[in-house]
Amino acid sequence: MAHYALPPYSKLHDATPLFLSPVFSSSAKATNRRNPLVRMAGHVSTGGGGNVASFEEGHLERPRWTGETPLSRLVGALISIKPLYSFMKLGARRVLISTAEKTNIPWRDMTKEILESEVYKELECVENPAIVYPDYYLNPFHAYDEGNLSWLAAAEAEAATMSMVRRAIPDAPSLDEANKIVRGNWLQAIEQHHLQYSGSSTIRDILDVGCSVGVSTRFLADKFPSANVTGLDLSPYFLAVAQYKDKRKAPRTNPIRWIHANGEATGLPSNSFDIVSLAYVLHECPARAIVGLLKEALRLLRPGGTIALTDNSPKSKILQELSPVLFTLMKSTEPFLDEYYMLDLEQAMREAGFVTVCTNLTDPRHRTVTGTVPLSP
Repeated sequence: MAHYALPPYSKLHDATPLFLSPVFSSSAKATNRRNPLVRMAGHVSTGGGGNVASFEEGHLERPRWTGETPLSRLVGALISIKPLYSFMKLGARRVLISTAEKTNIPWRDMTKEILESEVYKELECVENPAIVYPDYYLNPFHAYDEGNLSWLAAAEAEAATMSMVRRAIPDAPSLDEANKIVRGNWLQAIEQHHLQYSGSSTIRDILDVGCSVGVSTRFLADKFPSANVTGLDLSPYFLAVAQYKDKRKAPRTNPIRWIHANGEATGLPSNSFDIVSLAYVLHECPARAIVGLLKEALRLLRPGGTIALTDNSPKSKILQELSPVLFTLMKSTEPFLDEYYMLDLEQAMREAGFVTVCTNLTDPRHRTVTGTVPLSP
């Protein structure tokens, strides 16, 4: 077995997803910690799907630091200065990791454990050598030069996801309590939408597109234990970690299946899933890829099937009020951030063929947008 030593702390590339900022925001305090579906004033869900939870929205349609605004152009100019860009990445990474570890997320220990494990043996099992990566996927993401196609990105993904959840609910007493809000509201939005609009409460097959190292996939499998759950991702490194971690957990009645494929052209049979989920995926995609993902999801879902998209909310008060340092950092590590924020996602879903499109702000930073495949042509 090959052991990979973790690079020195200051040399690690930044793994910060778009929705991770170096310091916790103090905004959007939870009003009732005893209730995992925390309610906050100011938000009303749209589309008739019913409120899953209410959180405070900002007054804008999207942050001023997106699109072709003067502020956005200034940020772009700063990012283009390579020495400044490199300095921002290094400083942000130091703060990100130290902040995570101060909230009891052992980032470096978790990363080292994966890199020094036998995870490498899983790669051959999951990798599809026939994959042709789309051009946008070969861009640097989160300040990794190789984007998601690296062991370091895969080894750090779960710690980064934990940090995202803690950052979304900074007042939660523990990661578990934060997950009850972030993941609980997301799963409830999916379940409520499917019960209301599918014409059937049966959920037999679930596809998690862009599953990364399988965190969201396992939440879906736990929520719907009788369903057959598939995790699909373009990174074989992420899938290797997902499968490695899954093998070390108690066996499931319905084991999760891991597939290395392009979410825009999965090669899976049409009308074969009841739910297609994309969790924290779209902000990493250009608009054309988002449209492709929606079209493929429509093909894969059965009539009455539910699509669920959870990601940053352009209307989030916290994201709209980020400090210049933080939004500059986020834009520096996300090449398609503006395209995501400028896209009318709900309209794109309708144009792809989905009906009953509903949006809920399911935590202070993230929205869950759900839609249905028409029951009849």
